[in-house]
Amino acid sequence: MDKREQAELDSKLRALKDVLLGLGSAAVAFSGGVDSTLLLKVAHDVLGDNVIAVTASSPVSPGWELEQASLLAKKMGVRHIVIQSKELGMEEFQRNDKNRCYYCKKERFKGIWEIAKSNGVAHVIDGSNYDDLGDYRPGMEAAKELGVLSPMMEVKMTKSDVRRLSRMLALPTWDKPAYACLASRIPYGQAIDIQKLNMIEKAEELLMNKLGIRQVRVRHHGDTARIEVGSDERDKFFNTEIMDYVARELKKLGFTYVALDLSGYRPGSMNESLKLKGEI
Repeated sequence: MDKREQAELDSKLRALKDVLLGLGSAAVAFSGGVDSTLLLKVAHDVLGDNVIAVTASSPVSPGWELEQASLLAKKMGVRHIVIQSKELGMEEFQRNDKNRCYYCKKERFKGIWEIAKSNGVAHVIDGSNYDDLGDYRPGMEAAKELGVLSPMMEVKMTKSDVRRLSRMLALPTWDKPAYACLASRIPYGQAIDIQKLNMIEKAEELLMNKLGIRQVRVRHHGDTARIEVGSDERDKFFNTEIMDYVARELKKLGFTYVALDLSGYRPGSMNESLKLKGEI
């Protein structure tokens, strides 16, 4: 990073601190991912005990994600509150149309607001960054409706900025792969249920823990598991023993067919069908 880039990054960090300082107190919607971890760190540096971290737990999120979030909050010395989110019991969420994320985020943000108000906290903030404006994210509409603020987006902090600042601040999440809720693995129009979510979670855990895959999505296409991994990790599958092992283990989970997506992982790949239909 040259001096100009460093100066620009420092300027955005100062701007973020100014925005957070002006809030007085905040509840951070905290998943333990790279974005919300940086936001929580900076918010705590600026506001101290006037910041709380709130994590929504449900079958839509893998158990390891909650464990990591709890460890990170504890390490930073931030009060961490876990709420049980009930989007899986909502018919509008279960039917899995293109507004799925809107219903989920609205349910979760409502729960976080309840915690904020009961703890005398004035604002709810999330880790959306400036790059998120370029993707289809109906959850941002829910945030807007409920008055949830996105300070990093406000100061035009990109994903690259977030990672560089996280590294500069020695946060362990600086190179953590992007992650999304398990429901995003199910094609639009196919109902979401606990069985599918469990199959996806167990399949992804196996690929991460047994094969050391860092960036993975197991897309649930009925009886078929379509595996997406980072483009630099695809060659890990080009071994007959590995292929046989993965196929055997995923079939044990309930899949009939197991396939590797040759294009590799793409953020929001399930949105590709919506784009082809002209729906987004």
